[in-house]
Amino acid sequence: MKKSYCPIDTFINTIKGKRKGTIILHLFQGDKRYSELVKLMPDISERMMTKQLKELETDGLITRTVFPEVPPRVEYSLTKLGHQIHPVLKGMYKGGLLFEESIAV
Repeated sequence: MKKSYCPIDTFINTIKGKRKGTIILHLFQGDKRYSELVKLMPDISERMMTKQLKELETDGLITRTVFPEVPPRVEYSLTKLGHQIHPVLKGMYKGGLLFEESIAV
């Protein structure tokens, strides 16, 4: 996470990317395996999903837990910081609905 001139820019720069906000909203509902996230968002390639998950982990919004099983199982969950930004993302979701209503005409 890189600090910007304005905290709004810092926030936007951290969550911008292919479906990062959506990933966080799905993880707010509970821990998810990689395959579950892929199924929930079929419009994102696996390569891009992996990239976004790595960036979210690097920025401290999610954690990746690898279970020592065969085959290996990996789960993603929100960190405390990830949980704290949920209200902001929920507000953005509601704002998106308002914009969609205005352009649907």
